Amino acid sequence: MPLGRYVGTVTDPVPPPAHWEADVAVRDGRTVRIRPITPDDAERLAAFHRSLSDETVYFRFFAPYPELTERDLERFTHVDHVDRVALVATVGGELVGVGRYDRVDATDAEVAFVIRDDHQGRGLGSVLLEHLAAAARERGVKRFVAEVLPTNRRMLSTFQEAGYHPSHKLEDGVVSLSFDISPTDSSEEVRLAREHRAEALSVAALVSPQSVVVVGAGRDPASLGHRILSHLLEGGFTGTLSAVNRAAAAEGQQVLGVPTYASVSDIPEAPVLAVVAVPADEVLAVVDDCAAAGGVRGLLGVSSGYAEIGPEGAQRQRTLVRRARGHGMRVIGPNALGIVNTDPAVSLNASLAPAMPGRAAIGFFCQSGSLSRSVLGRAVRRGLGVSTFVSAGNRADVSGNDLLQFWQDDDDTEVVLLYLESLGNPRKFSRVARRLSRSKPVVAMRTGRSTQAYPLGHTVRRTSLPPAAVDAVFAQAGVVEVDSLGQMFDAAGLLAFQPLPTGRHVAVVGNSDALAVLTTDACEAAGLHVVGEPVTLAHDCTPHELASALAAVLEDPAVDSVVVAHVPMLGSHGRPWERVVAETVLRRSKPVVAVLVAAEDDSGLIPPPSDAADLVAEHASVPFYGTVEEAVLALQRVTRYAEWRRRDAGDFPELEDVRPNIARAVVGEVLHHAGDGGGDTDVLEAIDVTAPPPEDARSVDLLAERPDDALTRLLAAYGIEVWPVVPVASEEQAVAAARELGFPVALKTLDPRFVSRTDLGAVRLNIENERAVQTAYLSMVASLDPDAIRHLVVQRMATPGVACVVASAEDPLFGPVVTFGLAGVVPELLGDRGYRIPPLTDQDARDLIRTPGASPLLHGYGGTTPVDVDALEDLLVRVGQLADDLPELADLRLEPVVVSPSGLAVLGARATLRTADARWDTATRRLGI
Repeated sequence: MPLGRYVGTVTDPVPPPAHWEADVAVRDGRTVRIRPITPDDAERLAAFHRSLSDETVYFRFFAPYPELTERDLERFTHVDHVDRVALVATVGGELVGVGRYDRVDATDAEVAFVIRDDHQGRGLGSVLLEHLAAAARERGVKRFVAEVLPTNRRMLSTFQEAGYHPSHKLEDGVVSLSFDISPTDSSEEVRLAREHRAEALSVAALVSPQSVVVVGAGRDPASLGHRILSHLLEGGFTGTLSAVNRAAAAEGQQVLGVPTYASVSDIPEAPVLAVVAVPADEVLAVVDDCAAAGGVRGLLGVSSGYAEIGPEGAQRQRTLVRRARGHGMRVIGPNALGIVNTDPAVSLNASLAPAMPGRAAIGFFCQSGSLSRSVLGRAVRRGLGVSTFVSAGNRADVSGNDLLQFWQDDDDTEVVLLYLESLGNPRKFSRVARRLSRSKPVVAMRTGRSTQAYPLGHTVRRTSLPPAAVDAVFAQAGVVEVDSLGQMFDAAGLLAFQPLPTGRHVAVVGNSDALAVLTTDACEAAGLHVVGEPVTLAHDCTPHELASALAAVLEDPAVDSVVVAHVPMLGSHGRPWERVVAETVLRRSKPVVAVLVAAEDDSGLIPPPSDAADLVAEHASVPFYGTVEEAVLALQRVTRYAEWRRRDAGDFPELEDVRPNIARAVVGEVLHHAGDGGGDTDVLEAIDVTAPPPEDARSVDLLAERPDDALTRLLAAYGIEVWPVVPVASEEQAVAAARELGFPVALKTLDPRFVSRTDLGAVRLNIENERAVQTAYLSMVASLDPDAIRHLVVQRMATPGVACVVASAEDPLFGPVVTFGLAGVVPELLGDRGYRIPPLTDQDARDLIRTPGASPLLHGYGGTTPVDVDALEDLLVRVGQLADDLPELADLRLEPVVVSPSGLAVLGARATLRTADARWDTATRRLGI
């Protein structure tokens, strides 16, 4: 009998977790809301069922079932959110899909869902399945079973296409399916591909709309709506344009000659994009009007009065986004400058920028509303056009992540620029930017790098990471991070108009000895290697001589890129020399940058010859700079990006001995025991770890001492062995412990104040006999305070090597972050650490090991024997997987990890477990900020 016809006992419900509610972009780019069902949904569910076709009802219930009875409605809307879970998909408050599972035993649950006929084909079934599977995993369900009629091919394909591998059995005319709901490589690949396509499509509708309405298009030329409507007309928008102005419509007048209506719903054909330029307190009415019109895909909010004014405005902003998404629409803004698309087929200037920028293969996302006009104007003055430009203002909905999804598939965009004032979902940013950077460079400027401060209007979580860690996240994703707008445009000009360098070898050509020396010094300081001696021409060299010298170095196979430095003679200008540079570079495969000391502009582009073919002309401009330092810095950053892009991305190693379920059980035990007010967290009774932790569960500090400790077992589940220690409280105990472990041994305190301070006498190493143990014990008791003495332990000596620190932390904004560095007070004081977001590929682990400045000590620096870096890479991958799997792992610190030429030993471990908040980049599709 199909799920839903069975009537059993309704248990007392527990509140569903808040993260079970989500807004999701689906196959057509529109949004739906996924949320748990509630008893208040009974009437909506009845209406939903009546709207279904006879075939859909038959596929769901295996029989005609025209009405749901009161008993059905009671059963279907009253669930316990543990053994019986139901999620609904809504649009405009109406149910358009329902999915549910009922647990049949400890590990299996029967799943079923049904989609309203007019919403079938939008991918709602796969979204509900994805969210149901995630909820079921949280409740300890391992496998879904389902019964489907053989003719219900759409439902059968939903299970198969989700990346699961269901088993099929046909019996009595019904197909019985069973499949494990643990995420697999294929299911994750499917989920991320669907997320990418849907979010890209949702943005495409906004930046390339076929029709636009300006709501609040006043007749006053100074009003926002009037100015945007004017810019749309002047920019030559190719689609259908309309305006909403109640007063003008009532008088039968138009605004700027554009058809004008009293409301959006009065427009004969609903527009795709609504530009909302009315006061903040009128915007929600516009949202409802757009929803009533149908067909509106998104809103561009240029009005202020939201989160930038304080808590009341922040609540207004949240309400705006929730209302719009609830009706299937996205929001750019509020407080935004607007959208620009220079594609001649669109020619959209829905912005407050008066001039349409030129066209180039550069996508530009600017988070600031107030600065966007200045930023865009500065780019235009540099000669940098755009393919698309989006100013998100307060970034309440559509974010840089959404634009990255769109630009990945946009053939008109080859370089992406990001001006960021905050990161709403950096884990997703890292994932999406990393994928995009493999094919298109991403250049980012992030404000507040030192202060971690955000402008008013940005309602995001705060990070506890140091600035170096955030920089490492960008580097891990291949993002070219810059320190200023000027540097952003410097890099953009090189990336957009010149090929990528294939190495670090640079040729220098110029007509000034002094400039050549400056260029050589700057290159070497930047890690770029000058090939041979600079080619220095006479100060009064002719354009032909400069062209010949430049052509020669471009033909040299030892040269990867070229810096041309030119100083014109007094009384002359540099135009002829600029022209020959452009002509010589044309159709070459190596990048060239120019330093023009006396150019009219500080920096910009040397255009290609006017008679060059259009295809070549689009890519053959030569970027020039006013100083050597600017040119070399841009070339250095582009060269490093090219190296990152050529390098193998790495693979996620298969850790066959990892047992996540065991680790989760340990975490559940510890947190439940702590919430129940238990004492020793390492001696735990058996409890139901599938139930949600109590809300008052506190954080728990753990220390690895014995094999049966919670932390020791937790780490062992991921193949990480911590060497045991023996606590001692007397000379006799210390001697006995040393005798049991075998000499040589170490005597040390586990007091966290002294773990990294070997200089404070808190450890004695290479103790080789009983008398030495006694002496060491008495010495430490005499020199340490009582707290340190209480934590004295004896441990077997490890093979000599390099002491390191491996750690992870759950950051409120970034989620898990893995840290690596060498042990000791000096590296810690200097912040000599590397950071990466897990899970880690083998290449990530290699890069992380090489990040600290002291890392050469691992590779044989000073004639020492290199240590077993492979073992260290393996440990980092395991810690990364552990941190990624367990959000409850608030902090983990393995110290010291002694790496020798023949392996490594984890000699100490401490951790903090804490009831976890929901991560923003979860195993389900959801829109965020």
